[in-house]
Amino acid sequence: MSSAVSYGVSAGAAVLGGLSIASSAVLQQRAASRRPNGERFSVRLILSLFHDRGWLLGLGLSVLSYGFQALALAFGPLVLVQPLVVSELLFAIPVSVHLRGLRLGLREWVAAAAVVAGLTVGLVSASPGQGQPVQPIGRWLPALVAIGVLTAAALVTFRAARGPVRASALGFAGALVSGLQSALFAASLHLLGQRGWATFARWEPYTLIAASLLGGFLIQNAFQAGPLAASSPVVDATLPVVSIGLGVFVFGEHVNTSAAGLAGAAAGLALLVAGIVTLDTSGVVREEQQREKAERPGTTTTQAGRSGVPAHA
Repeated sequence: MSSAVSYGVSAGAAVLGGLSIASSAVLQQRAASRRPNGERFSVRLILSLFHDRGWLLGLGLSVLSYGFQALALAFGPLVLVQPLVVSELLFAIPVSVHLRGLRLGLREWVAAAAVVAGLTVGLVSASPGQGQPVQPIGRWLPALVAIGVLTAAALVTFRAARGPVRASALGFAGALVSGLQSALFAASLHLLGQRGWATFARWEPYTLIAASLLGGFLIQNAFQAGPLAASSPVVDATLPVVSIGLGVFVFGEHVNTSAAGLAGAAAGLALLVAGIVTLDTSGVVREEQQREKAERPGTTTTQAGRSGVPAHA
């Protein structure tokens, strides 16, 4: 198969994967945002969501997206696939806002585009290569500690913050753990290929299960805590950054450390942060959060009024 055809298959699969993720995020966040505040950080939230048809459809689309991404990566490099997948933000955020009777302004469109552009520039500049996924526990420990500390800091920020920043903080925590999950998945697959059933005598598969459950739990709570525009850009930006970081410091992957590569990575990071902060402080996003609060069961007319939103909005 020629390079042009391979890249075409990869790009098409990546776009389909992005649309699947976008649809999944809209459906799951809409379902989670309607759950009462009393269910936050409880197993009851997840059990309730499993009875919601829209959320279950979103879960199915999320699984489908992994298939599209695997196909895309089989035919093309990460630097082509990831930006196309993350471009789902340019579909998911406007649809999510529209469902609340609002529209994005120029500020919000530019911010969402900055997130996608920042990730694209960062990935292209880094150009991550192949590494060795099977490593001794001592090589993993510093990364595990760092992710644990950052996750705890994100949860503290969630407790102290107000507005859409709460959803961003939870999304960051969930994405940190999910990024670890991706690295553990790669390591577990490699072990299965090398050792077969002996893989289950090691720690990686069990840590993978724990990270999968915790990461999914935190991201669903992020969806429940605020608008998609606050959580999804943070999740989409953090996941590949964590994966690349683990690839470099744990798997020994190589990245471009030339002056141009480092400058591009810094520029990409600056765009990411600027886009996320702009969305978090957007009046449209804050209004969307207030309308979500008014839709939740148990919200009284008085409570809705304090938010500046009619109870029936």
